Amino acid sequence: MLGAEHLFPINETAIGSDIAPADVPFSRLGGSIRMAEALNVLNTVSWSNLLRYIDEQFPVWLSTLPDDGKLKLGLSIFGIQVSTAQLFRTGLDLKKICKANGRSVRLVPNNSELALSSAQVLHNQLTGDLGIELLFIKDGHRTWLARTVAVQDINGYAARDQHRPKRDARVGMLPPKLAQIIVNLSGAKAHETLLDPFCGTGVVLQEALLMDIDAYGSDLEPRMVDYTRENLEWLKAKHDVSAGGRHSMWYSLDTGDATTATFTSKHDAPIQHIACETYLGRPLSGWPTPEKLREIIGTCNVIIEKFMRNASRQFAPGSRFCLAIPAWKAPNGRIHHLPLLDHLDDLGYNRISFEHAETTELVYSREGQFVARELLVITRK
Repeated sequence: MLGAEHLFPINETAIGSDIAPADVPFSRLGGSIRMAEALNVLNTVSWSNLLRYIDEQFPVWLSTLPDDGKLKLGLSIFGIQVSTAQLFRTGLDLKKICKANGRSVRLVPNNSELALSSAQVLHNQLTGDLGIELLFIKDGHRTWLARTVAVQDINGYAARDQHRPKRDARVGMLPPKLAQIIVNLSGAKAHETLLDPFCGTGVVLQEALLMDIDAYGSDLEPRMVDYTRENLEWLKAKHDVSAGGRHSMWYSLDTGDATTATFTSKHDAPIQHIACETYLGRPLSGWPTPEKLREIIGTCNVIIEKFMRNASRQFAPGSRFCLAIPAWKAPNGRIHHLPLLDHLDDLGYNRISFEHAETTELVYSREGQFVARELLVITRK
């Protein structure tokens, strides 16, 4: 989305960029929880040293805030050795500084975690004019000090996920945040046409439409196509789908088998991208026997390979896809992958490599889940 040349890793959970926050499309970066503006980089990770700097600089930061109104203050720590008790005392010290400068402030407590949750940041308006959340982010032997300017819209995600008229747990519950990532990795841009040939209840298509991308969906089950249509009409009525400036949305739906269908969008623009969650196999309530696992993997592999061969015949060289394919996470942490990953070249595809992430890292799973989603980003040869 931003270009690898504009990014630099800080630690396992944070990445830096030389792009101004106003130019980052944060609301569609589904995997990002916060965006913050750097205030300084300090050559220390000692909490006492950091506090001395904060005590000196905090009055300066206060002078940049509006003169009227009660301030809200929060502190979040990422990687620095400090206790929640120490953090609370630091907050109280900063409250005293506010009082000495004629300002009243409400401190947002961290409770048992060193980092405030998205809900705490949102509900306490810490990104508003009268709010300030200071982040302390460890970078080796250095500490980035930053101020939060945006946080993920958890209310919007929940509304698009839980309030849709049609949901079906039996076909999987793709989180809207993950759907955003899949659309982003497909390379689709505004006004281009994106295909989801396993559309299910339409989560990928709804996120594409909110990005002003034309959407074409199909599914083997007519019931799923009907669900998608009802959900997309609900989206049109309930959400701002004109953020890109067209004041309209375009989508087309078909019933068809992704392994054999001819993908025709009934739209002037050609289909240039595929973004989808493919068949993930049967849900698992426990880890299967080796024989059963081989059977499940084999079934998924056959279906997805047939789909990929079908798509390869219909898409032009250079067409880019992001497919969420199944992977199986064993209790010992081992990941079992689809065999087709070992012969993508024979299927007519090149796998995209990323500058700041290994392909093995592009696996999404929740705690306790046995079936994970592996994000396969490929181009047609």
